[in-house]
Amino acid sequence: MIIIKMQGGLGNQLFLYGLYKELLYLGREVKMDNISGFEDDPQRSPSLYKLGISYDIAEDGEIRTMRDSYMDPLSRIRRKITGRKNKDYYEALDGNFDEHVLKADDIYLNGYFQSDDYFKDDEVRQELIADICKNKDLYLGNQDVTGIRKAIRSSNSVSMHIRRGDYLTPVSRKTYGGICTDDYYAKAMELVRSSYPDTQFYIFSNDIDWCRAKYKDTDNISFVNISGDDSDIKEFFLMSECRHHILANSSFSWWAAFLGSADDRDRLNIVPSKWTNTRQMKDIYASWMTRI
Repeated sequence: MIIIKMQGGLGNQLFLYGLYKELLYLGREVKMDNISGFEDDPQRSPSLYKLGISYDIAEDGEIRTMRDSYMDPLSRIRRKITGRKNKDYYEALDGNFDEHVLKADDIYLNGYFQSDDYFKDDEVRQELIADICKNKDLYLGNQDVTGIRKAIRSSNSVSMHIRRGDYLTPVSRKTYGGICTDDYYAKAMELVRSSYPDTQFYIFSNDIDWCRAKYKDTDNISFVNISGDDSDIKEFFLMSECRHHILANSSFSWWAAFLGSADDRDRLNIVPSKWTNTRQMKDIYASWMTRI
């Protein structure tokens, strides 16, 4: 059996689900641990169910056996004497694709595995897109988003994802800061305009008020600000409806672009040339992306 530790936000969970689908395709018995990864992360929780996605969940005993984490007195004494005999396998330190992950068995996978090389088979990709988009029309059929969706579909639309909020904390700034700068967005917008002069930009952000102030005098820009229940899911799907994409160094916009244009070469998907400050992360880039 293979157990994958589910963790992170929506985009990270989708990467782990992509790996899950590929392992199933390869004939493995694979389950998700959807508890351990959120015990110390009160800001996040399993969220793929909002997309209508289901998966096999590992039982507590299966996880404890795999991780050698039973807390009875005899198990504790044994671990003190012989050490922990767990089967944890951590993703590569540089964050790049590790082919061993697709070959191993009897293993507990701990990491984010952010590369489409982990779900490279065409059949898996098509199933993955179908699974993710299963409830898309339900979310985009709501009255608060139908007008925006129509406008996006009727224009040469460009999503521009600007992530602030949690990315401005000291820890996150060390990892993600200084990459998607004002200069990056200016160059990306100019690149899109040079190829498609009639583009309409749609800004998506977790700090939309800052974006309004920043780009208030810029032509052909709309600010997407959905409120209420499941606003993040609605904005995710609206972003995916755009024809072109300017990504932040965020798995959220990575997946929106993947859904929107991974199989259409006549689209621009612009990404920063560096993803993080702490790891190389070269394999998070896909063939359908343009790095600047």
